[in-house]
Amino acid sequence: MSANVFVMVMVALVMCGQWQVYAKEEKLLVKMSLVRNASAIGAYCLDGSLPAYHWHRGFGAGARNWLLQFEGGGWCNDIQSCLARAKTRRGSTRFMSKWEVFSGILSNNASLNPDFYNWNRVKLRYCDGASFAGDSMFFNGKSLLYFRGQKIWEAIILDLLPKGLGQARKALLSGCSAGGLSSFLHCDNFKNYLPTNASVKCLSDAGFFLDERDISLNHSMRFFYKDLVSLQGVENNLDKNCTSSFYFPELCIFPQYTLRYISTPFFILNSAYDVFQFHHALVPPSADPRGHWSRCKQNPAECRPNQIDTLQGFRQDMLLALRSFYNLSRRGGMFINSCFAHCQSETQDTWFGIDSPRIHNKLPRFDQTIAEAVGDWYFSRRVTKEIDCAYPCGTNCHNLIP
Repeated sequence: MSANVFVMVMVALVMCGQWQVYAKEEKLLVKMSLVRNASAIGAYCLDGSLPAYHWHRGFGAGARNWLLQFEGGGWCNDIQSCLARAKTRRGSTRFMSKWEVFSGILSNNASLNPDFYNWNRVKLRYCDGASFAGDSMFFNGKSLLYFRGQKIWEAIILDLLPKGLGQARKALLSGCSAGGLSSFLHCDNFKNYLPTNASVKCLSDAGFFLDERDISLNHSMRFFYKDLVSLQGVENNLDKNCTSSFYFPELCIFPQYTLRYISTPFFILNSAYDVFQFHHALVPPSADPRGHWSRCKQNPAECRPNQIDTLQGFRQDMLLALRSFYNLSRRGGMFINSCFAHCQSETQDTWFGIDSPRIHNKLPRFDQTIAEAVGDWYFSRRVTKEIDCAYPCGTNCHNLIP
């Protein structure tokens, strides 16, 4: 953006009564910390390496507040894919970057992250392949895999409690994608670790994965998760109230089924056209062998009318799955926009900026960025349950193609 254009935008914001100070982002690099005592409880990454996290200390009024962010990165649901994953940064801290950029909800800049900038902010590295929820092993005499996501979660928490987390006044458990699913799975457990008088809430970004049929009418995601739950021993770590209510307890890995049992206040940030689910759940390669959806996947403007109808049906199913939460949860929050995006809290342009995504046709005083919506909900400044109108009305969208 040129200097002249920037000035014109600032003037326009002032005239509209929507003045905000948006600072230029400077990269904040935070060093990795290995959990040295993790082996005491059998907490290992897929390859047997120690788990890790990145912690940037809080300061000032936020010194006793904590934000924990689960890293995302998909899953592995069979031995072959898990063995391959164990040789990458998704399955071993040996291959991870030792420094991570903290941006968006993890930023330490008040102008870029107004409500959480001075909190203790922790990024939990993802190296188990089951959203921090598995607890088993595989060994065939040659290859060894540790499916210990639940233990990794426990080891990191136990490492942080004496460092100040155990005296937290305010806390927010968040995550993106597979990490967003982790937020659903561990929300109430997180609260149990903290002081009873602490304000504890949870946020899932792009983690509301639907139990949806694909375009060939197969339950691709259901079968994928069934194998995941079985292989990595996830079932015992799913909500017991949920699993006792289903003939197929593995279904409780889906947020739409377990959400009703979460008692901790929860915020759901999701696109109604989440591109990961669009590409892998609604139209997986197995359901489109001839590539009829290829152009639509690359650019929604290239979608044919019948394809748009399918996408609108997916959106309707998501809103239907969220209806009870929208109507009945007085402490819950939502920001469901119409961007073809996946994860919107960790990057600055989608979290809090001049052209960040906003809900269409809102009055100026309610024309919020995602950061403002989450902050208003967390601090109970107002009820935040926003659902955008259907595509193509989404405004200020980013990252349309993953």
